[in-house]
Amino acid sequence: MQGIELMEDSKPKVAIIDYEMGNMFSVEHACRYVGLDAVITSDHETIMNADAAILPGVGAFSECMSNLKKFGLDTAIKDFIETEKPFMGICLGLQLLFTESEEFGISSGLDVIKGTVKKFPTLNGDGKKLKVPQIGWNHIYKNPESSGWDDSVLNGLTEKEFMYFVHSYYVVPENSSETLTLTNYCGIEYCSGIQRNNLIAFQFHPEKSGKEGIKIYENWASKIKNTEILN
Repeated sequence: MQGIELMEDSKPKVAIIDYEMGNMFSVEHACRYVGLDAVITSDHETIMNADAAILPGVGAFSECMSNLKKFGLDTAIKDFIETEKPFMGICLGLQLLFTESEEFGISSGLDVIKGTVKKFPTLNGDGKKLKVPQIGWNHIYKNPESSGWDDSVLNGLTEKEFMYFVHSYYVVPENSSETLTLTNYCGIEYCSGIQRNNLIAFQFHPEKSGKEGIKIYENWASKIKNTEILN
């Protein structure tokens, strides 16, 4: 029994940030599957003491920001990112990191990443009606302005891999070199993943994207363990 407890204690601890709007349990399951000790929490101290943190999210941008502020999690997220420990945003958790969103008027975001969240237009460049939200599988591919995927959590994945998306809005970062992945939806190319130092975030759901999505979690778990060793 003691040996089992020691093994559990040795697992990297991941705080899944709970602001009462998010796909937390599927994220928790994916973390545990790859050997991470995940806890769903809104406690600032628990978040700061974790080895890594995840900001998931579904719902309306402004309502999510309101909840983050109500629980003091806007500060906790920024404080955690500044520690340089691994941080991941998923779906709306990507969008919330940006400066502002156009959803239901202009709403301020966390401003961790400079840029705007925009809604898919009703028509694409060819004048064809766009089905919004985008729901289902779509490709991700490399940003030619970035250094590639070899040193990222996408290491080992092939370009044009399929991932699972559910969203009506997409991010437009001011610094295009922070774009890790691109996706094309009916002729509209947009940023579907970002990377900057210890921060990664995706518009798609890795935990819902089969073995390739789990591979992202496995790579991230390895980076967390390496960060622990270095510290």
